[in-house]
Amino acid sequence: MEICAKFSERLFMTKTVLSATVVSPTQSSQTVRKPYPNFKVIVLNDDFNTFEHVATCLLKHIPNMTEQLAWELTNQVHFQGQALVWSGPLEQAELYHQQLRREGLTMAPLEAT
Repeated sequence: MEICAKFSERLFMTKTVLSATVVSPTQSSQTVRKPYPNFKVIVLNDDFNTFEHVATCLLKHIPNMTEQLAWELTNQVHFQGQALVWSGPLEQAELYHQQLRREGLTMAPLEAT
């Protein structure tokens, strides 16, 4: 009978452990969508690129650039020290940044908006 009592005691303890309630964290069923950030392509002023070279590079490499806007941005680079010449998705920003840098323009690092 003593063996049965010990067995019953162990069985009771096992049942107690097995009957413990496990609470799992709940998940939200809503998906939060965040837009991708845009990145700024900024040309900096320097002492060696001419106005004409800067304007020509902008016309050549920046999509939808007009001659008038290229000259306005070139003047902004000269008189204000920098100009935001394009803003958009990272891959395109990297391409335009690299193309302008290869042309010899002084570029600010890409930054997210």
